[in-house]
Amino acid sequence: MATTAELLAANLHGVFGERDADRRRATADAIYTDDVRFVDPEETVVGVDAVVAKAAGLLDGAPGFVFTDDGPAYSAGERAALAWRFGPAGAEPVARGIDVLTVVDGRIAEVLTLLA
Repeated sequence: MATTAELLAANLHGVFGERDADRRRATADAIYTDDVRFVDPEETVVGVDAVVAKAAGLLDGAPGFVFTDDGPAYSAGERAALAWRFGPAGAEPVARGIDVLTVVDGRIAEVLTLLA
């Protein structure tokens, strides 16, 4: 069973930061519940397919951009959080945020993304 730190990293880098569609999907299938909810200021989507599509759309609209951790991972019980930056590799980020995960039975049941 993955630790919350591993789940945070897999969500950010293995799904939302992964440009290869097959690897992104494999990671998503491994870390999310079937009915995972992704909530951000734009919308709420439900299900692995919807989260994978959200990640693909974000990456497709930002070629050359990368996600980087912006501090340590935090966790308590079924909750975990990680701050991140998003922008061109090696340049100032264009966005910053925090992902707050809810973990159920070792898998991510919800991702709440808060933007700076």
